[in-house]
Amino acid sequence: MTESLSAGEHRTVLLRGGEVHSPADPFATAMVVEHGHVAWVGSEGAADAFASGVDEVVDLEGALVTPAFVDAHVHTTATGFALTGLDLSSARSLAEAAEAIRAHAAARPEDRILLGHGWDASRWPERRPPSRAELDELTGGRPLYLTRIDVHSAVVTTALLDLVPGVRDMDGFHEGREPLTGDAHHAVRAAAFAAVSPRQRAQAQRAARAHAASLGIGTLHECGGPHISSEEDFTGLMDLARGEPGPRVVGYWADLDVERARALGALGAAGDLFADGSLGSHTACLHESYADRAGHTGVAHLDAATVAAHVVACTEAGLQAGFHAIGDAAVSAVVEGVRAASEKLGLARVRAARHRVEHAEMLTPETIAAFAELGLTASVQPAFDAFWGGDEGMYADRLGVERARTLNPYAALLRAGVPLAFGSDGPVTPLDPWGTVRAAAFHRTPEHRISVRAAFTAHTRGGWRAVGRDDAGV
Repeated sequence: MTESLSAGEHRTVLLRGGEVHSPADPFATAMVVEHGHVAWVGSEGAADAFASGVDEVVDLEGALVTPAFVDAHVHTTATGFALTGLDLSSARSLAEAAEAIRAHAAARPEDRILLGHGWDASRWPERRPPSRAELDELTGGRPLYLTRIDVHSAVVTTALLDLVPGVRDMDGFHEGREPLTGDAHHAVRAAAFAAVSPRQRAQAQRAARAHAASLGIGTLHECGGPHISSEEDFTGLMDLARGEPGPRVVGYWADLDVERARALGALGAAGDLFADGSLGSHTACLHESYADRAGHTGVAHLDAATVAAHVVACTEAGLQAGFHAIGDAAVSAVVEGVRAASEKLGLARVRAARHRVEHAEMLTPETIAAFAELGLTASVQPAFDAFWGGDEGMYADRLGVERARTLNPYAALLRAGVPLAFGSDGPVTPLDPWGTVRAAAFHRTPEHRISVRAAFTAHTRGGWRAVGRDDAGV
């Protein structure tokens, strides 16, 4: 049952005639909600005693009632723009994407900048993104910022490049070769989002929160940062969530400046603090080169010494540290750094801080054991495997089939005792909690599958445990 009860938070409501998922009573069929809190769960027969003393009785008609989901990794504003704007994630070819871009530009003549998301050339027969010249023609020469599905690279129009002085001399810009990566991508993204009005931004945030609520998501972990969004975007979202009904928002700010994260109201200087990039954009940092780009091992943004210093600073400040790490070399650097911090501060103190690693896709038995030892939470996205796993998926293209089969080993993480928190990385993959549960239970690599119950727990209690709450999510 995904309808919000927040509008009746001052009322007492009896829900009956369904199935209530609760460890307090495995056979519960009814529930009383009093002043916005669950006051009782129990059997249908016992519910009769409450029927006359409540403000409303809801017949569930067999529906399942569960705790609200927690999406442990979201970019809320970008998700809202994908919902309300140009979303190419379902485009099946370059030609289909081009037609969508042309139609979107024609339908939005008033926008100062066109924003789009979701292209994935690895799934298109043409196997390439649109060129800058093609985008210039499709948009009539207007500024356009169009992110790859992993949001680690983008294609843009000439008009947008011209708004960013010096971008053609930055790392990640290659004349005649798309897409933009690295510093060039970050600079262009900053210019693109700076052109978005506060009204447009708030509309996107409201759209994302409303969509999350409609799916039964009660809490979002917003992963902002100076290379991802802006301080105005982050604080605006937090203010909006405090002031309007809808899912809670827990904020993480990906910055080595710990005091800045604290000043912004973040729970941690964490989230997408990039140790590396993504596999799809060839920027995840690997020990061995990519199968489809010989000699290239991706990009390392943080070394172990920087990780260690950040973990020490966050632990001493009472904040969570957290890192985006996808490639095996990046994960190794994070583990080495956290271990060094634990040697300085003491293992118990580091474990108690519940530091996080986002994505954590390329793991080995040694790094899994280290996660367990150091108390690291694996904030992971099962939809990544559903989208790109399998022997013929993008992972296999980038890494070869054997290495690809090692990715996202959820069963091994659980066996080792590593806490899992599930999310979407929206807009990289859609907000879809039941789809996420299914993706984990039916992983494309059978030995990595986990039970539906374990997957559901990771998407409810797991998200709360990741923010330091062990008493929520049930």
